[in-house]
Amino acid sequence: QVQLVESGGGLVQAGGSLRLSCAASGRTSSRYAMGWFRLAPGKEREFVAAISWSGGTYYADSVKGRFTISRDNAKNTVYLQMNSLKPEDTAVYYCAAKYAILVFTASEYDYWGQGTQVTVSS
Repeated sequence: QVQLVESGGGLVQAGGSLRLSCAASGRTSSRYAMGWFRLAPGKEREFVAAISWSGGTYYADSVKGRFTISRDNAKNTVYLQMNSLKPEDTAVYYCAAKYAILVFTASEYDYWGQGTQVTVSS
């Protein structure tokens, strides 16, 4: 089992920045691919970004150029640096883990955190 805990959410004005963290514990391994998803009211869970165990990164078009995903395997932590935030980025952000394989669909991830709220005011 892997436990994931997100932190770093909050309220920020449009154009501002936040950095989310996702700390993993339990049967952690650097061979987990990690993803960030978000869920906004009235919408389906949306893929945001993912990073493979080897460090390859992938982004949704809506965040490309503004968000950066990274990982520190020594700390068992994944980060999501969010810059130039927009009101439409408002959502609960979740991190997820999948052993070995990089996937982009929420249903394929094995472990999930509890989520952290990000609110961007206009």
